[in-house]
Amino acid sequence: MAFYMFCLHIPLSFGGLSVVAAILHEPRLDPQTEAISLLIAQILELIATLLLLQWTAKPRYKFLNLFRANKLSRERNWFLASVLGFGFLFLLVFLTSILADRLIGPKAVNNPIVREILLSSDISRAACVAVYCIVTPLLEETVYRGFLLTSISSTMKWQKAIFVSSVIFSAAHFSGENFLQLSIIGCVLGCSYCWTGNLSSSIVIHSLYNALTLMLTLLS
Repeated sequence: MAFYMFCLHIPLSFGGLSVVAAILHEPRLDPQTEAISLLIAQILELIATLLLLQWTAKPRYKFLNLFRANKLSRERNWFLASVLGFGFLFLLVFLTSILADRLIGPKAVNNPIVREILLSSDISRAACVAVYCIVTPLLEETVYRGFLLTSISSTMKWQKAIFVSSVIFSAAHFSGENFLQLSIIGCVLGCSYCWTGNLSSSIVIHSLYNALTLMLTLLS
């Protein structure tokens, strides 16, 4: 986990765009180049993470084994869990946002950088959707639910394991203002994964939530 965080996640997710800008000798990347570069960086991080799990992890933590049916996943419908989980997550985030607005003050919904990318061109929009709705959910659910949550739940109660993995998931985004919201999202995703025993459920919820966020960013 430490190797992933310091050798893959931080260099690629937070330093990848700076490297591209330095290579192109540009002080600031245009939205289309930024979107494509972000997509490539996330794909490289996903591939490297899967190889890391393949070479170092025990069989139950390897990527393909996370989708294999077990007794629990056969008894519980992961698709239904995805729908219910997304609905619950949407309601929970909506309520906490209202509470935060009253206690702290109103906060801008849209991310100006993401909005600029979405409005730039069809290519940049497609790359942005691919990053947030496909690659990122697949990557983060593999790491934080498939590997981390599964690992620590063998040494503590599943409720505590969900909380710990959610805090780490939130901290890995390096966003202080969104820390609580990301922790709540991580808890919902963790509960869905623990209930179904199938990583597909948390991936679908994560993807739908990111898609909703992009839609709100585009419309706001």
